[in-house]
Amino acid sequence: MKRVLIITYYWPPSGGSGVQRWVKFAKYLPSEGWQPVIYTPENPELTAIDKTLEAEIPPEAEIVKRHITEPYQIYRKLMGKGGSTSGEVNPIHGGKKSWKQKLSLFVRGNFFIPDPRVLWVGPSVRFLEKYLKEHPVDAIVTTGPPHSMHLIGLRLSKATGIPWLADFRDAWTKIFYYKHLGLTKRADKKQHELEKAVLDNATIVVSVSPYEQKDFQEMTSNRVRLMTNGFDPEDYKGFISNDGFFNITLTGLFAADGNPKVLWQVLSEECKADEEFRRTLRIKLVGKTDKEILDSIKDAGLEDNLEYLGYQPHEVAVKEQRNASFLLLCLRQEPEYASAIPGKMFEYLASRRPILGIGQTDSIMAKMVRETSSGVVYDWNDRKNISTWVDFCWTEFKNDDLKDNETDISRFNRRTITRQLAGYLNEMTADNN
Repeated sequence: MKRVLIITYYWPPSGGSGVQRWVKFAKYLPSEGWQPVIYTPENPELTAIDKTLEAEIPPEAEIVKRHITEPYQIYRKLMGKGGSTSGEVNPIHGGKKSWKQKLSLFVRGNFFIPDPRVLWVGPSVRFLEKYLKEHPVDAIVTTGPPHSMHLIGLRLSKATGIPWLADFRDAWTKIFYYKHLGLTKRADKKQHELEKAVLDNATIVVSVSPYEQKDFQEMTSNRVRLMTNGFDPEDYKGFISNDGFFNITLTGLFAADGNPKVLWQVLSEECKADEEFRRTLRIKLVGKTDKEILDSIKDAGLEDNLEYLGYQPHEVAVKEQRNASFLLLCLRQEPEYASAIPGKMFEYLASRRPILGIGQTDSIMAKMVRETSSGVVYDWNDRKNISTWVDFCWTEFKNDDLKDNETDISRFNRRTITRQLAGYLNEMTADNN
């Protein structure tokens, strides 16, 4: 097999969609003739833990771990218990912040460029240059954020001549929280310079969204390819029986700036008008959820209907998706988020359950929902249509007639996408010969 060095900050036992993307690629790459060599920190910041993902790592994978120095311990001491942002899905937002939060964001944005993992770049390049002399590879992959991983690839590819694929799971300077970092003109200029260097010097650039692909392509004359996230059909084997409740389910991160307050109001009114609905309704949140959202649900009088499971292993989230009466997919109320496709979108499709999307109706997410006939997408304040959708699903539920979506979604199969990745790797190495 050919060998590919994959430089990633996120790796099991860390959990989340960013981990799943490259664990699944590593799982299926050997069948495409590529041995994954994973380079990852031995002591990363673990915001979520999912040890079940370790079972996905193939025996062919070679794992190389090295110590990383991060400033987060200092950050936590600075924040203290009273100012901790550990309960927030995304501490970088446009909402009200304490002076400690403002100071920490300023330091993060202006002293650690492009991100706090930049301290790992130099030591990693020096180590990998020596490592690759004894353990050669045919290609290099970096995946970000954190975009510091791309800086390792940039320097390592220049030093070794090995072709390099830069995988962008999110945008860089056009990501929704970039404007909240409080950057000085110097820091902003530096961020754009580093972004341009990566885009121009990678052998191939990969984006997960066609909208973001277009943005990157406007910044460089280099090859920018699309490689979306996906679902693993092996995760969706077996039948999940209905538990008898009308389950409105959201899995994954649920940030305050995507809070669907109108939906909670609609559900509250339905509960008051229909006793059977009130007894049967379950709002199931499976993943890290901002306190503001939990408070909104309780303020709407739905506390008894709320089932907050917090972060769960991926296999639990999949079961809850399959047992949903309909799935809730909320975009953040940031203009830039219209270009992003939440990783859960693909798993929602695989679950075959109806989707209620709430967010920008011209977003790429809305376009995908329409193209796959998997549900509906309405604006956060579209009370009439949200209410109509809830009524429709409730009626179908009572009649035991909520049908699985049968649209062909095979193009989002992780095996199919891994074959696409292998094609890019083969293309790069052919160019290099």
